[in-house]
Amino acid sequence: MSYLQDLTLRLAMGAAQLEPALRQTHAKWLQSKQREDGGFAGREGASDPYYTAFALRSLWVLGALTPEIGQRAADFLKSCLTSRQSIIDLISLVFGAAICEMAVGAVVISDDDTTWADNVDRLLSTLRTDDGGFAKSPEGRAGSTYQTFLSVLCYELMDRTPEAPEDIVRFIRSQAHRDGGYLEIRAAKRAGVNPTAAAIGTIKTMGILDPSRYATTIEFLAEMQSDEGGLSANTRIPFADLLSSCTGLITLVDLNAADQVDVRAIRRYAESMQSPGGGFTGFALDHTADVEYTFYGVATLSLCATLDT
Repeated sequence: MSYLQDLTLRLAMGAAQLEPALRQTHAKWLQSKQREDGGFAGREGASDPYYTAFALRSLWVLGALTPEIGQRAADFLKSCLTSRQSIIDLISLVFGAAICEMAVGAVVISDDDTTWADNVDRLLSTLRTDDGGFAKSPEGRAGSTYQTFLSVLCYELMDRTPEAPEDIVRFIRSQAHRDGGYLEIRAAKRAGVNPTAAAIGTIKTMGILDPSRYATTIEFLAEMQSDEGGLSANTRIPFADLLSSCTGLITLVDLNAADQVDVRAIRRYAESMQSPGGGFTGFALDHTADVEYTFYGVATLSLCATLDT
């Protein structure tokens, strides 16, 4: 089972324990955000694969990804195959296509046509850097922990193996900071929750995660829990955010260490990020719900439901 499948199934099991009214509110909000072209968008701009993938994952977790919604989204993603996309959108397209096929059987990328996957493979290879990681653009000189995580996931979903996987492991380990967290880029001065989650996610995807080796990482993540209940992005950020709360909790679960944080406080924080009409906002001073943060909100509450029993 791929990392994406495993995580999504775990989240779906947790979401099934949430109050029906809560699930329905956010499911209806997400469904209302599907555009005429079948895709989903951010707070502004046109539909794109990035937000479409987040919407599909949320709807699948909530048990609200109907065949009609899935097929319309698949048609949108299929229309993106022949257009020029950013690297993040290409990776999101692979994610979204996998969800459509797994959830409703809607095929975006045919198994018989390997040309597109070959092109993505070649593009990803242009992102490899001398340090063993993947940069955010072909011009990048240093690997990005987050981009490396996305690239490894993309290879897994395409059922392919990146060249020199041992160099990827070496890169991830080189990003470790003395405080237990991980850096996003080697020039960064402090570790962050999200690059730490990306680092552990990469190691897990590659099948070599040994939770017993990450005691200091667990301590780092636990220390990021703020008075608000959620997790802050790093030691310099004075407030929690939903993205860090979600990725941090996922990582602690993967490290068998969710008991090192107050899960009920995280749940209360995530609940406080709900918008009255459905959807989630990103942090306390944010007042506009969007598709991406709604995934983080749904995922966080779903994980909390599996832990707080």
